[in-house]
Amino acid sequence: MASIPPLDWISVAPSELSVGELIAWATRADCGAIVAFSGTVRDSSGSHDEIEALEYETSEELAERSIREIVGVARRRWPALGAVAVHHKTGRVALTETAVVVVVSSPHRQEAFAAAQFCIDTLKESVPMWKRDVWSGGSEWSSDTRDIIKVREG
Repeated sequence: MASIPPLDWISVAPSELSVGELIAWATRADCGAIVAFSGTVRDSSGSHDEIEALEYETSEELAERSIREIVGVARRRWPALGAVAVHHKTGRVALTETAVVVVVSSPHRQEAFAAAQFCIDTLKESVPMWKRDVWSGGSEWSSDTRDIIKVREG
C-alpha cells in the first residue's frame, strides 16, 4: 500500500524558494483549487528607495513552530483544505527574489483563497522574524516592524 504524502510543508531556511515546486507538490486529485502567494523583494520600503536586498533573521525552529500553529488554525477554520505549504527564506534575499511563499490547495477556490490570505497575514503578525533593508552604502532594520501577536483561533 502506498503511503499518503504529508499535507503540510513548512520551511524556514536560507535555501532558494520555488513557487513552481510548491504548486506541483500541492496539486491533489481531490482539490480543484490551488492558490499561491509569492512575496518578493521590491525596490523601496517605508523609509528608503533603491533597496537592493532584504536580510531576514530568526530562530528557524521557533519560526517553524509558529507557522505550524498558523497552519493548524487554518485547517480548523477550513477543514476541507488539501495541502498547505508555507516557506520563508532567511538570510539575504536580493531585489526581485522570493522571500516567502504560501500555497494552499482545496476542493474549492473560496477556502483556498481565504486560507492562503489568513496564512500570510498571520505569519506577518505572529512569526518572530526580523527584516533589515539593504541599499548601496547602508542598511537598517525595517521601519515596518510591529509587535508580535499570538495566533488566534477567532
